[in-house]
Amino acid sequence: MNLFRRALVATAAVAALAGTTATAFAQDIKPRLIRFGYGLNEQSNQGRAVKFFAAEVEKASGGKMKVRAIGAAALGPDTQMQQALIGGAQEMMVGSTATLVGITKEMALWDTPFLFNSAKEADAVLDGPVGQKVMARLQDKGLVGLTYWENGFRNLTNSKRPVQKLEDMAGVKLRVMQNEVFLNSFKSLGANAVPLPFSELFSALESRTVDGQENPFNTILSSKFYEVQKYLSVTNHVYSPWIITVSKKWWDGLSKDEQKVLLDAAAKSRDFERKDTREEAAKAVAELKAKGMQINELSPAEVARMRDKLTRVNAGIAANVGMDLWNETQAQLGKLRGK
Repeated sequence: MNLFRRALVATAAVAALAGTTATAFAQDIKPRLIRFGYGLNEQSNQGRAVKFFAAEVEKASGGKMKVRAIGAAALGPDTQMQQALIGGAQEMMVGSTATLVGITKEMALWDTPFLFNSAKEADAVLDGPVGQKVMARLQDKGLVGLTYWENGFRNLTNSKRPVQKLEDMAGVKLRVMQNEVFLNSFKSLGANAVPLPFSELFSALESRTVDGQENPFNTILSSKFYEVQKYLSVTNHVYSPWIITVSKKWWDGLSKDEQKVLLDAAAKSRDFERKDTREEAAKAVAELKAKGMQINELSPAEVARMRDKLTRVNAGIAANVGMDLWNETQAQLGKLRGK
């Protein structure tokens, strides 16, 4: 009887132990260390979402797959990390879609000025057939896209003057991403557009090498640009997504179970990140004002004037990404707007 009871207890103990890691044992999952690079600091919305993703991966893999989050551009700017992924020297990153345009021309679609009227529209297009089609094009270039996160609607800051009308852009040395669409857009609006990696931006603003920059509220706050910028003009000129990418060389060596762990964690992190980013953005404006920034909102009439100035830029984007993709995007936006 004692022997029988001991056997039962032992069986129960093994079952309990197996229950905690049954998923990992049943699946084809190997111990892996995944270097995940990102540009902002650990306290930012990007940093929080990477931490959430890492926890999800570890949980779903029974602790076998560990994500080493490396922020503050410690592995280099987006462009450098992208090349590291393509070469197989780094496993994962999250960064701007804008810096991928040189690799996959269709990514320029997301740089279209005033493309989306709301975050709801952006979610529907990015997560729908158009967004997935654009993401799929990365595979030919050595990258695998997992999901889109939100960076947010971009707004202007500078140290010279408030931008209240189109003419106020004239002569402002404005840092833009290393991307032709951003360069052409701001040149068309009269600014002196200067391409710079994000990692060099704060010191360039501090030393007045550039007068201003454009980023979502969250990034302006988390990067402490209020310390070196006085004016914030709410323009919402571009909705900017981030994208999680994986080295295709590395991805192709993963089992289907390992790939599923990463895809599921990416989907959960997307929902967490968007909610977190939107909640933070709502608070960020008040915080930036409290920190001394002078905030003004661009009037609808001035937005319309800017749109008109960018007609040629938009036509160039359409030609570059392909008219079929452009028309499909416009058709989906028309449906969403009930047109």
